[in-house]
Amino acid sequence: MADLSSNAPPHQIWSALKKQKVWLASGLILLIVALLAPSQARDSLAFISASLLHTAPYLLVSIAIAAWAVATGADNLIARAFTGSPALMIFLAALAGGLSPFCSCGVIPLIAALLTMGVPLSAVMAFWLASPVMDPSMFLLTSGVLGFEFAIAKTLAAIGLGMAGGFIVLALGGTHILHDALRDGVGNGGCGASRIRDPKPVVWRFWTQADRVEKFGKEALKTTLFLAQWLTLAFLLESLMLAYVPAETITSVLGGSGIGPIAIATVVGVPAYLNGYAALPLISGLMEQGMASGAGLAFLVAGGVTSLPAAIAVWALVKPRVFTLYIAISLGGAFLIGLAYQGWTLL
Repeated sequence: MADLSSNAPPHQIWSALKKQKVWLASGLILLIVALLAPSQARDSLAFISASLLHTAPYLLVSIAIAAWAVATGADNLIARAFTGSPALMIFLAALAGGLSPFCSCGVIPLIAALLTMGVPLSAVMAFWLASPVMDPSMFLLTSGVLGFEFAIAKTLAAIGLGMAGGFIVLALGGTHILHDALRDGVGNGGCGASRIRDPKPVVWRFWTQADRVEKFGKEALKTTLFLAQWLTLAFLLESLMLAYVPAETITSVLGGSGIGPIAIATVVGVPAYLNGYAALPLISGLMEQGMASGAGLAFLVAGGVTSLPAAIAVWALVKPRVFTLYIAISLGGAFLIGLAYQGWTLL
């Protein structure tokens, strides 16, 4: 635990506070609400508790899956997605991106290793686009918050967006846009890269090895703390939104079945998207107030792919024109996905 005593240097105190910024934000918001509207603060606390209790079964399973993937080394299976013909690689990369539990810290070295090893940019783009939208933990939480059908739609959206982006890049191969696409000095290295260069075997019976059991425990604790802080903030914001944002306002802007609400949600998803887990309760609250389901899916897809960690991973490795293509595919794909899902719900 970080030392926050008066003897600690200021930079250590600041560093410790930065690590707790999400909890601090929740506490500050709740304090302000308590000062201005004490009854709403009590209602918000009750809402947070009830919402966390409702999602607890999905939360526990998602934490177990994330810890299991690290303990067994199952995430090493990602290496197998980047072999075969270009079309097969695009399909497998999109599938791996949409289904694999990959940590954000491993994305940049992983992608750098793939590009350095000569893996086609089309397959890498497929993985890039699909990875931020969905993973097993996200699927379970999406099912708990927004329903199983919505979770399936979001999974298909992730894989479909990855495949579409991969084939667009494949079609543009040899053009000026993709000529000399990588930034200078892009190379391999890091924990993600080693999984591609030298994938290790998966140890399914991880409980037979003490070091892997320890990994399971550490990952479970890390995931629990991560999800708890973001979901607490999200449920707090949702409670305030339900209390103070008129339902008719949401319905007039983001409701209905036209393309307008979906286009607005796609664009708004870029700056408003905080975190994949935090976004779920917020979208749930908006949909309860009249937000169109297609607009909700467009928001989650556009926000996920253009979120800061995902965008930085792309920006760090490719030239600006390729990054622009990535953003264009993300937003265009999210808009079309929203339209398609909205049409499906109206059948």
